[in-house]
Amino acid sequence: MACRPLVSVYSEKGEATGTSVKMPAVFQAPIRPDIVGSVHMDMMKNGRQPYAVSAKAGHQTSAESWGTGRAVARIPRVSGGGTNRSGQGAFGNMCRHGRMFAPTKTWRRWHRRINVNQRRYAICSAIAATGIPALVMAKGHCIEEVPEIPLVLTDKVQTLTKTKEAVGVLRKLKLWREIEKVKSTRRFRAGKGKMRNRRRIQRRGPVVIYNQDNGICRAFRNIPGVTLINVDRLNLLKIAPGGHVGRLCIWTESAFKKLDSIYGTWKKASEQKTDYNLPMPKMTNCDLSRLLRSDEIQKALRPPKKQVTRRVLKRNPLKNLSVLAKLNPYAVVEKKLAKLVEKQQKKKRQELQDAKRGIKYGFKHGYYQLVGVEDVGLATVDAAASGGKSRPRKPVTKAPPAKEKKEKKEKKEKK
Repeated sequence: MACRPLVSVYSEKGEATGTSVKMPAVFQAPIRPDIVGSVHMDMMKNGRQPYAVSAKAGHQTSAESWGTGRAVARIPRVSGGGTNRSGQGAFGNMCRHGRMFAPTKTWRRWHRRINVNQRRYAICSAIAATGIPALVMAKGHCIEEVPEIPLVLTDKVQTLTKTKEAVGVLRKLKLWREIEKVKSTRRFRAGKGKMRNRRRIQRRGPVVIYNQDNGICRAFRNIPGVTLINVDRLNLLKIAPGGHVGRLCIWTESAFKKLDSIYGTWKKASEQKTDYNLPMPKMTNCDLSRLLRSDEIQKALRPPKKQVTRRVLKRNPLKNLSVLAKLNPYAVVEKKLAKLVEKQQKKKRQELQDAKRGIKYGFKHGYYQLVGVEDVGLATVDAAASGGKSRPRKPVTKAPPAKEKKEKKEKKEKK
């Protein structure tokens, strides 16, 4: 919201006259883009005209279904013969020359009712947004060299009758760059609007708001992008085109002063609208940084926590050995003992199996080394080998004991 108490008045030559006008209360109204957008949408719907296709379209033919049993779809088909049209599907929305799906009707709900208070809230928000330079620049207007926002001119501008004079005023106020930008955006419309008397489109320029038309409309009407409105008939579609707030407004002095009588203030009721009060802002002070630094809020706050506590990831001790060792240090010893017991049991099971099969195995460092086969076992193996068709196996002799090996080595060394 614009918080300046006074606004300077400029002449048609772009010079400050030295007089100032009090800022109307409507410029301090809360800016609600959501309300402006919804009201703008409903107002645009109220300008629509009903349209519909012909009720007979797609049904102006004699067509009947062939029924079942002919291996074709049951869609109605054109009767007759001697032409390509006979036998073709008709009536359905999937058929050539058929009707559309859900034909449009003229009794659709075209228009929308808008609450009067909501409509007034939207126009107040749109007017308040025109007094904030940041929002006007965000809308795309070139106001870098404009002396002041909102821009108020003397009532002598209302007596201008020549376009040449109006162009001179815009040049003196450093607004001609805005008009040139509008001219550069003039282009052909995309779509069928070109065939419906809406061939060209262009961007919106400044809006001139006056109190009395003493020739000002005739002077400004031929300048591209400029819109003229009487202050008594302010329209949201002109002040916030597209539902976006922040259009550049040029006010005459009398029109600017009349805003308080139209919309009233928080101390004085409106003279033209019965029982109407300006909307109250939700926050009286929107400066959040100043609010947070205030003594009242600082006293209520607790001191900052400078100690950093990091979250520890919880691990499952049944799956993570290091976590299990912290909980139970003896668990590592138990695990080793369990592995040793398992190893011994495995060895016993293997020895029992080998004894049943008649094979002796020695267990060393986790590997089985073949030590020898008993004579009984060897005889059974040889008998099985000789009885079958397979190749006879060589007899397996016992390995010499370790003492005999040592004696042989000593004899060799003595020789």
